[in-house]
Amino acid sequence: MLKKNPNPLSKKSKPTDLTLIEHLEELRRRLIICVIIVGITSIIAYLNIQPLLHWLIRPIGTVVFTKPTEAFTSGLKLAFFIGLFVSMPVILYHLWRFVSPALHQNEKRSLFWVVPVSVMMFAVGMAFAYFVAIPAGLQFLLSYGTSQIQPYISISAYISFFTFFMLAFGLIFQLPVAIALLSVAGWVSPKYLRQNRRFAIVAIFIVAAVFTPTPDIFNQCVMAIPLYVLFEMSILLSMILFKPSGSFHLH
Repeated sequence: MLKKNPNPLSKKSKPTDLTLIEHLEELRRRLIICVIIVGITSIIAYLNIQPLLHWLIRPIGTVVFTKPTEAFTSGLKLAFFIGLFVSMPVILYHLWRFVSPALHQNEKRSLFWVVPVSVMMFAVGMAFAYFVAIPAGLQFLLSYGTSQIQPYISISAYISFFTFFMLAFGLIFQLPVAIALLSVAGWVSPKYLRQNRRFAIVAIFIVAAVFTPTPDIFNQCVMAIPLYVLFEMSILLSMILFKPSGSFHLH
């Protein structure tokens, strides 16, 4: 008499037991979902592109276009950028769902905060760029204009400038999240961060000099001070989340 298997899918019930092909299929499925979401949000953004362009151009006032297709393609570029940003929570969620099966339960609890905090810090970084860094950079760069050298900035050049700053600051503001992850993994300790604080300060001012197109110390401090605050926040997070090396591992 055959006995019924009490758990016929026991080998399939654990995501970590999936074959390479099954992992790739899951990755493909999640990538398709993310692409569809980005496409939908980009279309919605393009349908509302005029108020979005008004919001984007506000720091500079007016822009021009020098090619017949430039305004159209620039609108598409902006719509895709906004769609990508709006879709970021969904993208990070699917990334989390893909990698979380390889984590132990205690590690999942430790890292559950990563997605919401990462999205929040990215938004804060972009807000800082929009309200502080971009106006300061534009004020300095446009000050080179004279009665004979008038600034006529094309919309495509401005959108490239704008998106670069927004993405750069969004990524820079991920510093506490990155340090927290390294601390959970046991690769960076609070003691190490405190001992290398002086090197971090030098690196912060180098980053500020690169991303702030102004030679004066004031505008560099406008970026360097928030970055230093982020670094100190990272030390506090490391003190809370640090685990000895080897306590965090994938299986």
